[in-house]
Amino acid sequence: MQRTSLTKKQIRGYREFLYVLPFLILVLIFSYYPLYGWVYAFFDYKPPKPLSESTFVGLKWFKSMVENEVKRKQLVSVLRNTFAMSGISLFFSWFPMIFAIFLNEIKCKPYKKFVQTVTTLPNFVSWVLVYAVAYNVFSNSGALNSLLKEWGMITKPIDYLESTSHIWFKMWLWLTWKNAGWASIMYLAAISGIDEEYVEAAKVDGASRMKIIWHITIPGILPTYFVLVMLNLASFLSNGMEQYYVFQNAFNKEYVQVLDLYVYNLAMGSGGYPLSTAFSILKSLVSVLLLFLTNFASKKIRGESII
Repeated sequence: MQRTSLTKKQIRGYREFLYVLPFLILVLIFSYYPLYGWVYAFFDYKPPKPLSESTFVGLKWFKSMVENEVKRKQLVSVLRNTFAMSGISLFFSWFPMIFAIFLNEIKCKPYKKFVQTVTTLPNFVSWVLVYAVAYNVFSNSGALNSLLKEWGMITKPIDYLESTSHIWFKMWLWLTWKNAGWASIMYLAAISGIDEEYVEAAKVDGASRMKIIWHITIPGILPTYFVLVMLNLASFLSNGMEQYYVFQNAFNKEYVQVLDLYVYNLAMGSGGYPLSTAFSILKSLVSVLLLFLTNFASKKIRGESII
């Protein structure tokens, strides 16, 4: 009987697989196992009755999205908000890149670390605390209105939080304040990977700092920017719900309710678990389709795929 011995390459392959095995298990548990819940979209489920006692209705809830006029209008409104929020974020996706470029130009290291720390910390603050800050500063009885009244600049409070005026842009500002510092880390890493010899050669030729940024730094980090933009395109329908959940109120709900928040409100507010599950399924399928389309576009345009 012949004994087979593992080569060093095979042993290394097994070791590398064991390195990523815990992460694969976590993905299976938290990302794939919950897909079992999709079955609720095909039943007339009403809690707390178990699923086994629920009536199988097939594609009833999927059809009701377009057949029911009220739900159809709600879906159009929700998709309008979702596309508006995602569109604004995508349009200003260059902002973290520019912020990282100018942050990298700060020569005083203590000040640079201070700015980076201050702009990154909000990413770790929950949206509940962000809204608490917003309420204390911008509400009708908040600090800003109180100061403006005291200085005689206004006679009645300005509705910053309740007003629907420029509400989408306001949401983008809060999102940028919270995530810009964290998003710039990826670009700072890309900048550090640029060959320093190019910068030194440009300085010898008399290039100014702005010319170095324009001709060396920006071209060096554009591949990273394009990859991140394509990933954002793939998740165009996924805005998250935490921000919009805490900022929504009776006045702005019509313009703040995005798809993720609508699914949550539908399930928890009116108990429409099957319909909300059907919406989630369609959103996931569209997101996967967008991912493959952006990957195809990346392969055609840049010659490289992102997956």
